[in-house]
Amino acid sequence: MNPRYVPVLLPIVLFCVAVVNADDHNAPHISKQTRMDLIHAFNFELVYIRSPFPMGKTGLTLKGGELSPSGEQMQNMLAMWGPAAKPGDQARISEILIKKDRIHFEINGGPVKKLKWYQHIQVSSGAGMTSLGPSDASANPRGSYVDLVFNDGYVPELNPQELKDLLRPVFDFNAKSAVEAYLDTLTPKLREAIKAHRILVGMNREMVMASKGRPPKKIREKDGEVEYEEWIYGEPPADVDFVRLVGDEVVRLESMKVDGEKVVHTEREVDLSSTVAKSSAPEVRPPNAPSLRRPGEEPDPNSPAEGAAPRPLPPPDPLGQDGPAQPN
Repeated sequence: MNPRYVPVLLPIVLFCVAVVNADDHNAPHISKQTRMDLIHAFNFELVYIRSPFPMGKTGLTLKGGELSPSGEQMQNMLAMWGPAAKPGDQARISEILIKKDRIHFEINGGPVKKLKWYQHIQVSSGAGMTSLGPSDASANPRGSYVDLVFNDGYVPELNPQELKDLLRPVFDFNAKSAVEAYLDTLTPKLREAIKAHRILVGMNREMVMASKGRPPKKIREKDGEVEYEEWIYGEPPADVDFVRLVGDEVVRLESMKVDGEKVVHTEREVDLSSTVAKSSAPEVRPPNAPSLRRPGEEPDPNSPAEGAAPRPLPPPDPLGQDGPAQPN
């Protein structure tokens, strides 16, 4: 090749290589047939929930495997509005919308109440406009949604299994029961304790009921300014466990053995802010949590609620059992 043509041809060759590499790197856009196949495969599908969904018009956004809102923001939303769904709950995908750069999944009817077609029809009468179809104005939507957002700015071609894998942080398509789905959101230490029906200091109400079931007896007491509940499992002559909860957390476990031995646990054995699986939002403790100590009193290592603060009452447990006892 004549050397004088090299400066002219080299930029053209590099441009062609860049175009080929870009085409190889980017997946094709989703086709019309794949859109219909995915909607047909996932619409009205029953799934188990792996991450809490807040009540209200703000749902979840899943992008690059990361969920938002999360952490303290999620906890504040759950405390203010309550949950639309919790880990271990069974939900139904009620609508799928494939948009420019995302797939929108609504569960349990979505967060916005939708009217039937006939409820939009109104007729004029002497008293004004009257709707032909009945409408319950007090009926609140109980669902939520998650937006699966793609980094490339468009929805690529993908098959149902690939979509299930991307939705793994929020939906479990393979669990056979609510218990299995709930346990899968926990760390190995918590899973093993629950399977062995053991209670660890630091567990929340859901975990206690997943481990021991609904308590046969509950006692609500007050120690200073801090209210607590005592959940009692078992009756003599068998072993009896007294589980003390402040807010949503186990702060003390006292076990009375058949031979008369008393075993008391007050040291935190699990920290939910670091041990709950990534797909679950961490627990957030208020920085100004009250203490049981009187002014000038030294810390008591056997204190059941040292540094703990009441939290908002949790939603019903994922196993379909009753929540905490209500005050008389």
